[in-house]
Amino acid sequence: VDVIVGPGNAYVTAAKRIVFGRVGIDKLAGPSEILVICDGDTNPDWIALDLFSQAEHDEDAQSVLVSPDAAFLDAVDAAIDRLLPTQPRADIIRAALAARGALVQVANLQQAAQVSNRLAPEHLELSVADPEALLSHIRHAGAVFMGRYTPEAFGDYCAGPNHVLPTGGAARFPRPWVWPTSASAAASSTPAPQARAALARCRPASHAPRAWRRTRSRPRCAAGNPLQVVE
Repeated sequence: VDVIVGPGNAYVTAAKRIVFGRVGIDKLAGPSEILVICDGDTNPDWIALDLFSQAEHDEDAQSVLVSPDAAFLDAVDAAIDRLLPTQPRADIIRAALAARGALVQVANLQQAAQVSNRLAPEHLELSVADPEALLSHIRHAGAVFMGRYTPEAFGDYCAGPNHVLPTGGAARFPRPWVWPTSASAAASSTPAPQARAALARCRPASHAPRAWRRTRSRPRCAAGNPLQVVE
């Protein structure tokens, strides 16, 4: 064995740490992270589900929402309280949100980008009216999910070329290779009809028990705006 690569849980990361130096590794990844920047005009239930999509991984996962709209933050908080009891992995989600979850109010979207750059999240959702404009303020992120209709869960199944992303602020370190990708791995945005087709192809893979929450967060993509992911 010369190189060990790929995602995994805490045991995989511990094993990579032990053998690093005798063999090559890609990185020490985990726990999972998501940061959502929202202007306040997205359905609060969608955002709550997107926060759950990473919090369900394990109790150390990080889920953060940043918005200038205080009323929207309250609405998402209420959605979390209402939806959490219905989740199969509710205990894990609850523990993760209690330990490493946050709803952060900022003055404006530019300040939200500053918060994101400080955290350098593994997954970043730009759930705003003009994600392209906000992207120009983003310096550090593992993968960026553009617009209200591109939840991070798509990156777990069919969007972007790589599921092994930097965590723990490590997105600040490398000089990233950045390219726009889509559900079909083409170097462009995917129109909504193609996004629907991609979603249909990926759906069978989402029936595994641990994928339940991520499956619930994806259907809005099918009828929404063009899908775009930047890694």
